[in-house]
Amino acid sequence: MNGIELPTSSLIEVYTAEERPDLWERSRSLFVDVWPEYNLHGNETSTYFGALFPKYAPFQLLVVEKSSEQIIARGRSIPFRWDGTQADLPRGIDAVGLRAVTDDVEPTALSALAAEVAMDHRGEGLSRLLIQSMIVAARSSGLGVLMAPVRPSWKDRYPLIPIERYVHWTREDGLPFDPWLRVHARLGGAIVRTEPKSLLIEAPISEWTRWTAILFPADGDYVFSGGLSPLVVHDGIGTYWEPNVWVRHEV
Repeated sequence: MNGIELPTSSLIEVYTAEERPDLWERSRSLFVDVWPEYNLHGNETSTYFGALFPKYAPFQLLVVEKSSEQIIARGRSIPFRWDGTQADLPRGIDAVGLRAVTDDVEPTALSALAAEVAMDHRGEGLSRLLIQSMIVAARSSGLGVLMAPVRPSWKDRYPLIPIERYVHWTREDGLPFDPWLRVHARLGGAIVRTEPKSLLIEAPISEWTRWTAILFPADGDYVFSGGLSPLVVHDGIGTYWEPNVWVRHEV
């Protein structure tokens, strides 16, 4: 992928799905294990994630080991129309994905959707590389900005803390408390706003029990492993809204 600076001794390469559609096909069955099971069942996610290839192939990124061509990281993103104002910014990842696939207007921005790193390659700076690659992809296509609906990586440790409070937690050095938000900050990303209702997962409690191994014997609010906010159970249905944080990267 042109525009990505890798160390001269690097043993990896970055491709787009447009450049290597064969690798994209191989990646379809990978990275499932990097997500909590429940997170694979969004009510709207198949609509926009399912539209990424081939229409948006230049914005799908694959990090590959040169010697083996093993895919060790993947970045998924989608271009969308945005006038740059708070009022016009979609209400989270579902809203941006649905706008992108239903809007006939020329896109002006790129939205990150997922940055996935193989479990045995975490801690190697690949998530940072994926963000940088998305910025290059946006720039190469004449899009003005990269927006990321960030899923904070430590928010599941504090599911009862509203995202509006969590996002303001910082370390002594002033950087965000959350590691994934910290990666974005170090790359120049600026927090725009929080989205408490970004991604909807609503399903019968039998499904939630299968996904979480928890029984839900009565109506109420429940915390569960991997959840960023409580699951609301009512009349046999579990409703979960995953919160995100919009982060802006100039391109």
